[in-house]
Amino acid sequence: MNLQHGPSCQRGCEPRLDGGYPETLLEQTRWRVGRVIAPSRTFFGVTHRHEDYYRPAPAILYALMRLEAVTTSAATAIFPSDRYVSDDGAFMARVESALSFVTQRPDLVMLLGIAADRPEIEYGWIEPGDPVPGSSRWPVYRVQRFWEKPTADVAQHLSGRGCLWNSFVMVAHPARLRRLIGRSVPALTDVFAALGARLGTAWEMAAARSAYARLGSIDFSRQVLQSDPSSLAVLPVAGLGWSDLGSPARVLATREGLERSLVTA
Repeated sequence: MNLQHGPSCQRGCEPRLDGGYPETLLEQTRWRVGRVIAPSRTFFGVTHRHEDYYRPAPAILYALMRLEAVTTSAATAIFPSDRYVSDDGAFMARVESALSFVTQRPDLVMLLGIAADRPEIEYGWIEPGDPVPGSSRWPVYRVQRFWEKPTADVAQHLSGRGCLWNSFVMVAHPARLRRLIGRSVPALTDVFAALGARLGTAWEMAAARSAYARLGSIDFSRQVLQSDPSSLAVLPVAGLGWSDLGSPARVLATREGLERSLVTA
């Protein structure tokens, strides 16, 4: 897909890491996801303070898609938008495989794990366990355990053992993931009960503000995923470049790596 044929970029856009057409990371993620998942089945979670950047998007349509998505039993994929992926097609092929696998195994929450190319200490790691039987183009494993931001020595050990970086791309049936969250952080279920009853009504925004005002900091990886690894599986992703762009240093490092690869190509 030629990203230059996408929607024009307005405020808040920066050049793509590979020097292509300027788009936000959210827009790039939208195009990546669109290779497999129809726009009519996609919705976005954004924060109010970023409204200037996402205002050009058809927010009403996205809200309708969100309502449609939460009432379906189909497998769903969740994507962070602050990630660099060198090959969208290859990455989304794994997502498509994960969606098919979870359709067969609705009891599982599937994570995509990135094959590590260095002993990174700033990422979360996934240690794969036993293979999960089933039909998939790529092998799927149980999650043995998580390692969050390990020391340099531990990261070196994990890298040597074939452990994976946690991409935080998740594939699951919505009800299955909601049950996992409900068991792990039951207070969330209580806080959002009133909001759930007001979705699609004139009181939704007020209910959302009220709910978020009552929330403290929640670490999804530690408090939800790590609470029950037995319900999780991981599909390894190898053969492509990937980076979590959550810090300026990693953005610069990723761009420098791309520039070096262009020079030597």
